[in-house]
Amino acid sequence: MTDVDFVIVGAGSAGCVLADRLTASGRYSVMLLEAGGSDLNFWIWMPIGYGKAFYDPRINWMYMSEPDPGTGGRRSYWPRGKVLGGSSSINAMVYIRGQHQDFEDWKAMGNPGWGWDDVLPYFRKAETNDAGADEWRGGDGPLHVATMARDLHPLCQTYLKAGEELGLRRNPDFNGADQEGVGLYQNTARNGFRMSTARAYLRPAMKRKNLRVVTHAHATRILFQGSRATGVEYICRGERRTVTAAREVIVSAGAVNSPQLLQLSGIGPAHLLADKGVEVRHHLAGVGRNLQDHLGLDYLYRSRVPTLNQQLRPLYGKLWYGLRYVLTRRGPLSLGVNQGGGFIRTRPELTRPNMQLFFSPVSYTKAPPGKRPLMSPDPFPGFLLGIQPTRPTSRGYLEIRSSNPFEAPAIHPNYLSTNADLQEMLEGAAFMRALAAMPAFQDVIDAEIKPGPDVTSTQDLVADIRSRAGTVFHPVGTCRMGPDRAHGVVDQRLRVHGVAGLRVVDASIFPTLTSGNTNAPAIMVGEKGADMILADHATDGSPAR
Repeated sequence: MTDVDFVIVGAGSAGCVLADRLTASGRYSVMLLEAGGSDLNFWIWMPIGYGKAFYDPRINWMYMSEPDPGTGGRRSYWPRGKVLGGSSSINAMVYIRGQHQDFEDWKAMGNPGWGWDDVLPYFRKAETNDAGADEWRGGDGPLHVATMARDLHPLCQTYLKAGEELGLRRNPDFNGADQEGVGLYQNTARNGFRMSTARAYLRPAMKRKNLRVVTHAHATRILFQGSRATGVEYICRGERRTVTAAREVIVSAGAVNSPQLLQLSGIGPAHLLADKGVEVRHHLAGVGRNLQDHLGLDYLYRSRVPTLNQQLRPLYGKLWYGLRYVLTRRGPLSLGVNQGGGFIRTRPELTRPNMQLFFSPVSYTKAPPGKRPLMSPDPFPGFLLGIQPTRPTSRGYLEIRSSNPFEAPAIHPNYLSTNADLQEMLEGAAFMRALAAMPAFQDVIDAEIKPGPDVTSTQDLVADIRSRAGTVFHPVGTCRMGPDRAHGVVDQRLRVHGVAGLRVVDASIFPTLTSGNTNAPAIMVGEKGADMILADHATDGSPAR
């Protein structure tokens, strides 16, 4: 048994931030438990390599959802990082904070201290933006955010021109004064390498004597004395071990694994726990509920001009661009495939954007669910337009199947379970066709491949959406932050309701989905959570270890 001040479960987007910030002063000792292994993997560090990481069980939980009525009874593939850096080590690296109003919504839901003015300092604290610091962007944080313009495919300019022809304005920074418009994405990368939280935060922190990182450590349950969390039991290389937390246990295992661990530890809906043979320690109905995720849809076009397909498909292209990347960290392998993007309103009466856009100068017509074989695109020139409604109203849930901590939970996304969500998908589909009809795109489009020009009726469009729409890998909300213990799991300081010495600090605490990719706000939660923890323990009078 080991005794430390803080135990953190999960070395992901928030967990690595916590490990760094809680050990920086040297005052507190921390043990960080990670079920996966090292992030020193070529396919993790090379930006376009995430196509490989998506299906590698050594670094990926590779979850599957339950059959979902909203998507025609299909099961969704949910890759989740099982490695240092968590999903920040296997994601597509797009850096989006969300709309200012997203966080005002959080505050209005009974979470003081989480409005836009409250969270902006933590976004800035985390970041070094290579375009420079300003009132919105950070300039000296651990997380480097890269502008990709120098290596973008020329078709990105065609995309931007088509957007302007449709009446959209160019937005030079989706993370600046406002989010609306079309523009180019920034990635979490530096010098041609992925910038995960393992690289940004954890690697420097691992040099400190007061931080111990244990990999291949699968947490099986939280330990208690009465109503107080006192440690964690975990399995490491076949051996059962325990660690005692003198101050707090912090669960940062993500939107799937955090509620799973709480339920396995007896915290959750009492009827579920009793049914699965878990002793009920604290009834908390919201654990595993409020599941939200972005659902996306792509339209695929055959192009009259070359795309990345012609660069990456041939063997000589793989060799040439592979060599260029190794020697210079430049070229298409140094980027993600989501190069152009935007945020738009599909109805003029809306007060804020409700749709995120994606433009990828590459296409895949035979990719398996949840996978883009990035180095094996179509043999013909093609590109993708994509949309995702930013704030879905559908709510799902997840729950343990048994008391076995190694059995994956049952994930019920409940996609498109509201009319509002289906209507927004139809509006997004109409927008993609309107954008493709602009002169700039008509000069380069040869044909619409998917869903195809014959899919025009509302009935056929709905059928296409239900058969092809898929997760954009942004699950949140399963340990919801909120004051109401009937639905919330943590309070505004991320303390689990009714349990002492236990917090959840990761994307599972989001009350609602943010408008865009979720890695940046998950890192912000890590930064803000660390400050809260340090502040709470700076005045408690107990000695540090």
